[in-house]
Amino acid sequence: MPTTPADAPAADVLVDGLLAAVAGQLGRPLPARLQEAFHRVPRHRFLPDRIWLRDGSGGYRPVDRATEPDGWLAAAYSDQPLVTRFTDNLPSSSASMPSMVARMLLLAGLAEPPTPDEVRARVRVLELGAGTGFNAGLLCTLVGDEQVTTIDLDPTLATNAQENLKTAGCAPTIVAADGALGWPPNAPYDVVLATFSVDRIPSAWLTQLRPGGRLVTPWTSAWCSYGTLALTAAEDGGAQGRFHAFASFMQMARPDTESDQPLAAPEGAASAAAYSSTGLSPWAVAGGDLDAEFHIGLTVSGASFCWDTSGEHAHTRLRVDEPTTGSWAAVDYDGRTAADFAVTQAGSRQLWDEITAAYRRWEEIGRPSVDRYGLTVTSGGTAVWVDSPAITVAAR
Repeated sequence: MPTTPADAPAADVLVDGLLAAVAGQLGRPLPARLQEAFHRVPRHRFLPDRIWLRDGSGGYRPVDRATEPDGWLAAAYSDQPLVTRFTDNLPSSSASMPSMVARMLLLAGLAEPPTPDEVRARVRVLELGAGTGFNAGLLCTLVGDEQVTTIDLDPTLATNAQENLKTAGCAPTIVAADGALGWPPNAPYDVVLATFSVDRIPSAWLTQLRPGGRLVTPWTSAWCSYGTLALTAAEDGGAQGRFHAFASFMQMARPDTESDQPLAAPEGAASAAAYSSTGLSPWAVAGGDLDAEFHIGLTVSGASFCWDTSGEHAHTRLRVDEPTTGSWAAVDYDGRTAADFAVTQAGSRQLWDEITAAYRRWEEIGRPSVDRYGLTVTSGGTAVWVDSPAITVAAR
């Protein structure tokens, strides 16, 4: 369990400010149990001496503890994600936004005092993605060090997290391993909590979760990285639950193996392009409406998009790609009329036709928001539904 730090008075003031910011995001104060956990696990103890903040222009600016001590400490107790490492000029590890951390702990059912049965049985938690170790520290405060297992694919991150946790007085089980495989030696777990996003639920997570246990993970798709899924495990090994409209996390990293590489496009994928037009605006499906984009990400598998404003092909082009089949589509705006757009499609999948059908289906069912979607996992596959399992919108 974490011990009270020597700098507790100063840290308490900073934590109070952070908790006020979190309460503003959630629309209500955190339960007392979670507030205590944030006080007992000071966030600044889990951060490296150099962190990166968004610069407001799509990039990041570094903040060094040595040269900007006040700015560094203010960032540590701000309700924002902090990049802690870059790989190949891209963020590869971060300290999650504290309000997101709190929301996930609430969804996991860890904010309220344990019931007498839970006290006797001891709640056991598996965290997937140790990161800086901060979230594991909160878990140690909530359920006890010996009940927490945290794993990270990167041995360096696992080691750093262990050092940070030791400094904060926490001693969970820390393992360098593949998060997709969970950690069978300490199973079964009452809670499985991921700190990275996935586009499907690894079977190992459910296998290691006791019936009635909770699984909470950020969600992603090739089209839209948004949302958090909370599932309850069933007696038969399946699970069911709902999506929640918050969180955008880095995607789960996997070991570098041949099976993880993109599949080569099959012969004939580069078929002759087909030309048509559409009245569906490309901005309707890829212009920032997260509800629409979330639906398309769930229902048009593997498709991703990017915008081209170079003027090389058109005034503005929406490019859609699906690498498994090599299919692609382009939707062009000519800079004059927004009533009709030129469409080019090629490959075995007519991607723009699929996207159009998905968007029309979204409109037919009432343009549902993210938190109206749910997911059911059974031995036969996975089904995504809206409002109830009776209204299925995707299955695989």
